[in-house]
Parts: sequence; structure tokens; C-alpha cells
Amino acid sequence: MEINIVIFINLLLYAVVVSQPFIYMIALGDVQRNLQPNTYIELRKLLDKNFRKKYTWVIYTSLVSSTLLTVLCMAQPDCLMFITAAIAWIVLIMEIFWAVKGNRPINKIINSWTENNYPTNWNEYRISWFRIYAKRQIVNIIGFLSLLAGVVFG
Repeated sequence: MEINIVIFINLLLYAVVVSQPFIYMIALGDVQRNLQPNTYIELRKLLDKNFRKKYTWVIYTSLVSSTLLTVLCMAQPDCLMFITAAIAWIVLIMEIFWAVKGNRPINKIINSWTENNYPTNWNEYRISWFRIYAKRQIVNIIGFLSLLAGVVFG
């Protein structure tokens, strides 16, 4: 019974994590790619502030529940649920690594800009941010689908 509760919590938290890539694929990515510098800078600053405040606890709580699920499933290492939980855990760590080492430093740079003081190559920062974020989107979706497959077929 305990494992079912952990699976439910992990699936719920991972669904919140994977909602971010889906909203970017549906609308927010295209919107940001088409913004002029001042509007883009303002939007990135507001998004970064809100994500740091609200999303951080989601991602780390998801990591804790994913770790717990993987450990609980270790009792049956050849079980599909263990394999899919381990995949989801690994890609969640990759997501966090790319966020901390890739997007966060770019966010810090963008947060230092003002509407009157930003570099002429500001768009290169936007392109770099999206390249890193694309990797994060891919691993988030892979992790969620892996976890979902374990729940459905495991």
C-alpha cells in the first residue's frame, strides 16, 4: 500500500514538472521567441522570479518522491516499475543539472539587464536559453512517460 501512495505522489509531482514543457510547446515558447527586447527582458525577469519562488519546491519535492519510489522498487530490480522509476529519477537529475548549470546562469545575466541597458547580442542569450531548455523539455517528457509506463504496465 505504501508504494502505491509513493507512486501516486510521484506521478502527481512529475505531472506538475512536465506541465512546464507542455505549456512552452503549446504557447509560451513561440510567444517568447517573437518578443522585442524590452518585453522579452521584462517577461523573463518576471518568469524567473516566479519560478524560483514556486517551481523550486515542486522540482525538489518531485526528486525526493522519485528517489523514494526508486529505492522502494529496488526490492524487485527486474520489475518494470523499478526500471521506469529509475529512468524517471535519472532524467529528473539531468533536468535539475541543466536548469542549474544552463538556464539559471543565463537568467542571472538577463536579470541584470534593464530596458535601456542590454547587449546588442541579447537575442543570442535567448537562443542559448531555448537550446538548453529544449534538452530539459525532452528529458522531462521522457521521464514522465517512463514513469507513466511503469504505472500502467508495471
